[in-house]
Amino acid sequence: MRTSKAVLIADLRSSPPKSSYEFSHRCADSLDAGDHLITLFGRHEKSNRHWGTIVTAVFQTTAGELKVFRGQAEDGKHYPSLTHTYPVAQIFERELWEQTGLQPDGHPWLKPVRFEGERQQRMTDYPFFKVRGREVHEVGVGPIHAGVIEPGHFRFMCLGEKVHHLEIQLGYQHRGVEALLLRRPPMALASIVESICGDSSVAYAWGYCAAVEALSNSPVSLETDLLRGIALEMERIAMHVATLNGLATDVAFLQGGGTYGRLRTAIINATQRVCGNRFGRGWLRPGRARELSEVLRQDLIQTLTAFARDFTEINELMLASLSVKARFQGTGIVSTKTAQELGLVGVVARASGVEIDTRVQLPGRVYERFPAELITESSGDCWARMKQRMREADASVQWLLKVLGDTALDLSGSAAPDALGKPLAPETLCLSLIEGTRGPVVQVLETSSQGQLLHYKVQDPSLPNWFGLAMALRDNDISDFPICNKSFDLSYCGNDL
Repeated sequence: MRTSKAVLIADLRSSPPKSSYEFSHRCADSLDAGDHLITLFGRHEKSNRHWGTIVTAVFQTTAGELKVFRGQAEDGKHYPSLTHTYPVAQIFERELWEQTGLQPDGHPWLKPVRFEGERQQRMTDYPFFKVRGREVHEVGVGPIHAGVIEPGHFRFMCLGEKVHHLEIQLGYQHRGVEALLLRRPPMALASIVESICGDSSVAYAWGYCAAVEALSNSPVSLETDLLRGIALEMERIAMHVATLNGLATDVAFLQGGGTYGRLRTAIINATQRVCGNRFGRGWLRPGRARELSEVLRQDLIQTLTAFARDFTEINELMLASLSVKARFQGTGIVSTKTAQELGLVGVVARASGVEIDTRVQLPGRVYERFPAELITESSGDCWARMKQRMREADASVQWLLKVLGDTALDLSGSAAPDALGKPLAPETLCLSLIEGTRGPVVQVLETSSQGQLLHYKVQDPSLPNWFGLAMALRDNDISDFPICNKSFDLSYCGNDL
């Protein structure tokens, strides 16, 4: 096994899978040691060497290293659930059960994640949690909403106006992404990958490129990776500002509603001038990235400089608004302890005081050369999540100005065309982690003995974070839901793969 921080390569021939019993115990030991569970997933195996279901778990240790555990079990086998002791595993064990049939005995919340396969026609049978009492009532919202947004059903269990529990049912747009990714040549998947979650196109594309380049032993230049970093931070700014725009609109802060929308447009239009698409599609491809001429470089510097001035001003106005404070402060609190227990990631975890950021803890050479700042808030409420986005967007602007202003860097050419023709390493597992706007985008590629793509696992940071939104609503008024929902700003399609 070798790792370049956010990309891990494991030779599967030298590390055969363990028994399900040993696998579970190794996972439990790792969680006891304080390691962070990044992902846990499985696939069916029918080769002569292995049988049944192969399960893979990836952890980030307290020392900042990545490690992989693999286990094997008979199809449909029962195993002791980790969730009862380690709630962080709940969503992964549910997905594992839905995709492979492995049964986690003792799981307190075993129900489908996205209604795959035969379950797709049985969404009406969803086993909602029930709260009993004479004055308890339920409020259902969605899946069709009063706006042009994705489908999702929210079931509120209320006593009066207070929400005792919110249950979120997703899966209405399951697209079969992981199966689709196995139907085309590995080097021709970029257009699909960057369409998995439209507002995180760059994060997904970079993770895919890094993985196939590692599997084909086709390293790219530092300048190519820096161009990818520039694209990623432009995406981060645009999407954080889009969320701030929504938050301002939700509480009728009209100055913010008008200004944030204009500022976001300036950023995504600059992205379009570089690559031809406002969401960054086409900027990254295996072996290369769209270069920056000196004219485009100065264009970005001027755009970001003007953006920073207006962004600072509107942030100060929003932070000083008494009506914004009254609505956001103390609303939708997720404590640090709860965030850690649930395994929340990304911006919402950092807003609850959890120090977790792939760019800092697993930086790779881009963020080793130009370090990112680890930013956290402590209160874990809507106010903290708003401030977190303001500070992260501002930090991304400063990072970009520093990189773009480094005249020693030649960003005008980056192609490495030989990367497209090399075969993938056989019987190898590669994991890539890219810290997108919401959190780490996880992609795991596994090859067969012939070097063919055998399994492609995709995990959006929204997957573990949806339960955090449910916890944020507890003991809040039902009228607080819109701002809590927007402060999390999670992806429906990131769940409904």
